[in-house]
Amino acid sequence: MYTKSTWKHALGTVVAAVGLLCGTATSVHAEDLLAQAKAKKTLRVANTQSSPPWSMLDESNKPAGYDVAVAKEIAKRIGVPNVTFVADSFKNFVEGLKSDKYDLVMNDLTPTPEREKQVDFGDPYGVEEFRIFVRSDNSDIKARANLKGKRVGVTTGSSNESWARAHLKDSEIRTYDNGGLVFNDLGSGRIDAVIISHFGGMKYAKVNHLPVKEVGEPLVYQLSAPAMVKGQPALRAAVNKAIADMVADGTLEALSKKWVGPDFNMVSTIATAKAQKE
Repeated sequence: MYTKSTWKHALGTVVAAVGLLCGTATSVHAEDLLAQAKAKKTLRVANTQSSPPWSMLDESNKPAGYDVAVAKEIAKRIGVPNVTFVADSFKNFVEGLKSDKYDLVMNDLTPTPEREKQVDFGDPYGVEEFRIFVRSDNSDIKARANLKGKRVGVTTGSSNESWARAHLKDSEIRTYDNGGLVFNDLGSGRIDAVIISHFGGMKYAKVNHLPVKEVGEPLVYQLSAPAMVKGQPALRAAVNKAIADMVADGTLEALSKKWVGPDFNMVSTIATAKAQKE
């Protein structure tokens, strides 16, 4: 017959065993994504496919751009032959990682303190300047100080939205799910200005033949890095090694010249931005 102390001991043993099993399961899951990708021979990578020159759709309706090219090269170097690109918006990236919709986010995503509380980031592979864009016939807005009381468009969930809300308290911030929509409203006069990367803004203006221009000095440097769910040390280490090797052998700079622009020095600008941040 079991005594009260015997029952307590037995219950404690069961609880400990369950805890051990749960801990083991968690540990296995935590180290699982890189192994799963290798086993399935596919790395799942999220991007908007509407953020040129970082990610977009080409003439054949296939993902293209700097982030897409870097993602393919990383996959090859970590031993995964194929990449499945998953279209999503900035506002969904963090939750998409946490719900296992994809293994990495690679779409000009900036590591911020708020994001780093929820997901992990690898080493930076990109950098850009964020600028103000207005209609070509706009003579009122010449710099950040002129945005007071103006309607300013940003991409929902992006770091430029965070920056705008933190630094443009006297402006009306309007959010859009992608850069194409925000520039359409700028061109039609529904908003007064857009805050977006220099490269992205110039690309939208050129591709869509929009009457817009860039004004003022750069607002901020922003690094971009691959994001992944927390608890993936093997995946993070493999991705970081791939990026370091791409910097060392010139691949990252070559991809930048192809997709971002022949006059932009990606690797040295990343180093400059990191030094300023530190």
